[in-house]
Amino acid sequence: MLKPRVVVCLDVKDGRVVKGTNFEGLRDVGDPVELAERYEAEGADEIVFLDISATREDRGTLLDTVQRTAEVLFVPLTVGGGVRSADDIGPLLRAGADKISVNSAAVRDPSILTEGARRYGSQCIVASIDAAREDDGSWRHYTHGGKTRTDLDAVAWAERCAELGAGEILLTSIDRDGVRTGYDLDLTRAVAERVSVPVVASGGAGEAAHLRDAYRQGRASAALLAGILHDGLTTVGALKAALAADGIDVRPTASGADS
Repeated sequence: MLKPRVVVCLDVKDGRVVKGTNFEGLRDVGDPVELAERYEAEGADEIVFLDISATREDRGTLLDTVQRTAEVLFVPLTVGGGVRSADDIGPLLRAGADKISVNSAAVRDPSILTEGARRYGSQCIVASIDAAREDDGSWRHYTHGGKTRTDLDAVAWAERCAELGAGEILLTSIDRDGVRTGYDLDLTRAVAERVSVPVVASGGAGEAAHLRDAYRQGRASAALLAGILHDGLTTVGALKAALAADGIDVRPTASGADS
């Protein structure tokens, strides 16, 4: 059985890493290349690079920044933002990405998932789901960086994405994004129970216990975090040490990376 992964997210806007709350109030937190290198050294199992303004600006992902980031990494790199067709996937993989995350384009043309999986393998294709809870308790899927509400039920859409060829689901709770009160475990578990591919829980990490709960209660294969690392509140190594002490079989970090 695969070990639970700790994944660090770099939301990139205009070539800089930014962070906000509920997808709003973005602030600059650093250079993506420097941060990627630092988080890998701390013990991150994977890095996710999301060009969050590409879709809204109707442009492709910043290939140069992706390439510079990939060049300093040995752990897997997932890249998303600005992927508009299956033809956009190849250049990103050649720039150094290991996996490609797709959100808005898949809603517009779901065949991008199937075609991407056919050309490059489903292990390269990640369906990104940005979900917000509705008044009736269900979750609605949003596109364009959380700005555009769709008519898609987020859980059903995640299941459909896996059927179409996505090899992983990156599941972000818009309601929990940046608030540090824990992941939406009900959402995460609802999706994990409907798909046979790994689910990455995102949105709400504030401490190691939240990652533990995502694995155990939410049934996530990985937990993604950003803000608490960007703000220097903890390190990947410290989180992994706490998880290991709590009985979570995470990959070990390099010596000295848990401080």
